[in-house]
Amino acid sequence: MKNVSFHRYVISLICVAILSGGGVYIWQKSTAATQSPQNQPTVTTSNELEKVQTLFDQIRANYYQEVDEDVLVEGALKGMTDALGDPYTTYLSESAANELDQSLSSSFEGIGATLTLVNDYPEVAQAPIKNSPAEKNGLRLNDRILKVDGKETKGLSLTEVVNNIRGKKGTTVKLTIQREKETFDVSITRDTIPVDTVHTDLDSEKKIGKIEITTFGESTASELKEGIESLRKKGAKSFILDVRQNPGGLLDQVQIMASMFLEDGKTIVKFTDDRGVISETKASAALDEGFKVTEPVVVLVDGGSASAAEIFAAALQESADIPVVGTETFGKGTVQNVKELGDNSELKMTVMKWLTPNEEWVNEQGVMPDHQADFPEYAYLAPLPRDKELKEGQSSEAVDRLNQFLSALGYRTTGDTFDQTTVSAVQAVQQKAELEVTGKVNAETAQAIEKAVTDQLKQEDHAYLKAVELLSK
Repeated sequence: MKNVSFHRYVISLICVAILSGGGVYIWQKSTAATQSPQNQPTVTTSNELEKVQTLFDQIRANYYQEVDEDVLVEGALKGMTDALGDPYTTYLSESAANELDQSLSSSFEGIGATLTLVNDYPEVAQAPIKNSPAEKNGLRLNDRILKVDGKETKGLSLTEVVNNIRGKKGTTVKLTIQREKETFDVSITRDTIPVDTVHTDLDSEKKIGKIEITTFGESTASELKEGIESLRKKGAKSFILDVRQNPGGLLDQVQIMASMFLEDGKTIVKFTDDRGVISETKASAALDEGFKVTEPVVVLVDGGSASAAEIFAAALQESADIPVVGTETFGKGTVQNVKELGDNSELKMTVMKWLTPNEEWVNEQGVMPDHQADFPEYAYLAPLPRDKELKEGQSSEAVDRLNQFLSALGYRTTGDTFDQTTVSAVQAVQQKAELEVTGKVNAETAQAIEKAVTDQLKQEDHAYLKAVELLSK
């Protein structure tokens, strides 16, 4: 597992496992040329491409081993975009294009189970999606998937496992499941699984509607409208919009959503290229169909809020004086167009920069919140290891993280040594979680500790608490 923060790991786990895609982007998709006349590409002469063809022919004819021509072509195409030095401009092979498309789709075809890796095996990370094939076939939390269609899963990446389980609606996948001491096979018929990008909850005491927006997918604007209408019916008088760890998404969706919170005529975003400002988008009924949110609102952001999430936060901050709470955002100020190349591959290319309503370019700087607030430091520690046991007498960075997690839970642990105090704290956690009380940290105990820490983080979400304070004035 990469050395990601525990906070980021917890928040992004579901998206990574279910969608197996994502990234930092704002994009529009086209299947035909959409350039204005001044942006039409120049015609490359045959002489300019002659060296490319010559190199291809020389490799194909004279390389000492067999050459896969498709691999050569793919490499040449990727090299052309890499030469631009722009991390957001890239050639997408068919599989990469599918992954990007699925990451913003309102649904996917699969079984509806969220997975994580434990000791090199995929396990069901939470209860299956309601009414999904996984739920109907009895999959449970912590079920370990040993095989997919007879193929061993141990050592595979999470993306590889997810891609093997996914497939066309109506087709069947056979999973070999280990549940405690029992091993059995289950055949599951894949179906269309809806992907919710907006999650709502109500603080009934304070009448605050909590809205988490995980990405800007193809149906996010309609989900947001439905969520707000539902919260209003339940009594919500104000809203907290949480776009923390939101990596971005579709430009049309963020423009519709921002328009809901702005007076008509107010600027949402401006666009520029090397000639200067070329266009801007303003709030209007043409975007939001007259649906407006006039209740008090606060927006939550962090370093994982990027691209479309930054457009959203900046628009509300600068054009509606809506307070933004959290930490400095990611800082991605460019827009990509995705063009199909005719063989299921795609070109994702930066076509312009975007500016805030006040014409600030946030690239590599981010949107600054009006009120700084963050999770406690332990939220940014890496997760505990799953591939080795931690026990008394050991000293390591992993033990140091363990002691910090236990300290956050109220135990008097400190330092990077697994001492008797650590043993006692681990035993207490195991007892509460109804695990075997050993005083050692295996994968199950690590998961129990992290679950307890996740619950604790909900009580120490300083950005959310600040938002509540602002809305309660």
